[in-house]
Amino acid sequence: MQNPKPTDVTNPVAGVFPFGQTLRTVQEADRSPKKVFILGGYASAVHARWVGPDGKDVAKALPVASEPSIFWKGDRGDAERIIKQIRIPRAVGQLVPAEDPLNGPTGRALDRFVLQPLGLKRADVWLCNLVPHSCLNAGQKKVIEKRYMELVGPHNLPKPSIPDVPAEVTDEARRDAIMKELMQSNARTLILLGDEPIRWFLRFFSKCPKGLIGFQPYGTRHRLMVADREMNVLPLVHPRHAASLDLSADRWFKIHHVWLKAVAPKMRTTITDPPATVPIATSTPKPSRSS
Repeated sequence: MQNPKPTDVTNPVAGVFPFGQTLRTVQEADRSPKKVFILGGYASAVHARWVGPDGKDVAKALPVASEPSIFWKGDRGDAERIIKQIRIPRAVGQLVPAEDPLNGPTGRALDRFVLQPLGLKRADVWLCNLVPHSCLNAGQKKVIEKRYMELVGPHNLPKPSIPDVPAEVTDEARRDAIMKELMQSNARTLILLGDEPIRWFLRFFSKCPKGLIGFQPYGTRHRLMVADREMNVLPLVHPRHAASLDLSADRWFKIHHVWLKAVAPKMRTTITDPPATVPIATSTPKPSRSS
């Protein structure tokens, strides 16, 4: 597998990972026009297994660096290369790549449960996230506070400052930046992964339902005006739910797998067609109150 292009990981933002790597934004590397634009939630991270000096695990999956490409698929060679660059005192142990399932699960699920069923490849799509950098979830924050912070002073370790998952996922500047990418992509089909891209992006630019459940039947395209452009909008579950990585979303897992068998195969030849040329479900919701 080739190393990511330099433009996959871009400018640093305010934040430092445990053991000192700088938090960076992650964006689509191939800026050429695409027919499909896919909007997800948050960038992920490279996770390391932290082994203590006694040989026992301190943490099985500690976020230590920005993922090297958007919707990274967890290539072990990437993880090894990045983690080898991180220097830590012998007295606190060593870092090795986390077990393969713990790096890149969302990227792999995107390919398996969204792109491949629709006959798409990575080269066909422009990928984007609402939040273009890593965030800490509650579990990761707990591990850092419990196991890492007590070593910061005694071993002169960098104090981590990765932001939490934000309560307000996008602000106006970020939504405008996403819209700029969407227009630059020249895509006429917009695939939204889960509720948050609907709630924190689409509703500011289009009259549409508040969440995924409002788009019926599931997995059909809806002809909507997004800003001043007519687009095919295809809301789907987040890949983590499609892959059953989040057990709380069992209902959506079942719905998506019905779609995989009954609907997706029929869309393979039309997913990239212009909005006016294919039969499509047209949403007629009440006007959005988000903007």
